[in-house]
Amino acid sequence: VQLQASGGGLVQAGGSLRLSCVASGNIRSIDAIGWYRQAPGKERELVARISNGETTSANSVMGRFTISRDNAENTVYLQMTSLNPEDTAVYYCNVVVWTYGRTWPMTFWGRGTQVTVSS
Repeated sequence: VQLQASGGGLVQAGGSLRLSCVASGNIRSIDAIGWYRQAPGKERELVARISNGETTSANSVMGRFTISRDNAENTVYLQMTSLNPEDTAVYYCNVVVWTYGRTWPMTFWGRGTQVTVSS
């Protein structure tokens, strides 16, 4: 399973970005798909994810970030608005999938895309 993320970049405070992540490969079904982030010197944290139809978001992004999913394309989006410097981090796509040939789900991570918000 491969995860290809795009959409990161440099933006001024108050601006917007949209991240995309496409999952491809040996995928029978997806249990969960979403985004995590890791800022310098900090642990990786959940940003938002969709799991079995339910959405979970970090308190720090509620009302500003919106996660959505295109099931047909195995793609997840993260629309980020009202960005502030505290949102600066590497954003990682994450997916929990059932693959053909296995009887347990597997977790995969994308390579990460940098989001930098200048003040």
